[in-house]
Amino acid sequence: MTTTVPAPGNRPQAVAPARTGATPLVGGPELQAVLLDMDGTLVDTEGFWWDVEVEVFAGLGHTLDDAWRHVVVGGPMTRSAGFLIEATGADITLAELSVLLNDGFEDRIGRTLPLMPGAARLLAELSAHGMPTALVSASHRRIIDRVLASLGPQHFTLTVAGDEVERTKPHPDPYLLAAARLGADPAGCAVIEDTATGVAAAEAAGCQVVAVPSVAPIAAAARRTVVPSLEEVDLPFLRGLMTVR
Repeated sequence: MTTTVPAPGNRPQAVAPARTGATPLVGGPELQAVLLDMDGTLVDTEGFWWDVEVEVFAGLGHTLDDAWRHVVVGGPMTRSAGFLIEATGADITLAELSVLLNDGFEDRIGRTLPLMPGAARLLAELSAHGMPTALVSASHRRIIDRVLASLGPQHFTLTVAGDEVERTKPHPDPYLLAAARLGADPAGCAVIEDTATGVAAAEAAGCQVVAVPSVAPIAAAARRTVVPSLEEVDLPFLRGLMTVR
């Protein structure tokens, strides 16, 4: 059964390139849980958010600079919406804009919701092997619940939404919370992310990271493996990131 994290007010405090990056940890922990981002990682929706932002600001009489897309991708709505209000000088509050953006996005995913290549196969594999799995997103709960209907809530032990933590990505809080609620050591968790913001959050939490870049490139680094697609990722690969066998 999928459980959700209560809101803050209700909570006690060409040829595909080879995999590059992280070196497995000698003597490190076994894989205890897999934590996955949503937008751009499991569902092909990063472009949806930008399209909605362009549409909403056009209605407010402003044109968004395409260069801003890399600034707003992957982060919490408070950050992206706040940046766009400041950059355009639009006469709208953050709360009002958040409602418009969520409404527009929910309308789009109600019409079509493409999964990223390899997403359905990976989720089915993790479920089949009983691997504890969490969906950890900066999107709000209302959006996550709509997307879960397509992803299959049965694939996730736990879901964490961006409006259910005081500090979301790039802070480590969402991943630390997910690991704690799964009873897992963050060092024993593999995180799959598509943006630099999400990677920063996972690495700050002490997790092993698999980056599948969507909008902007991500460089390989220690404890970080970069792959071109989820089709490169399976359970043996994730387990192999943790220890040398």
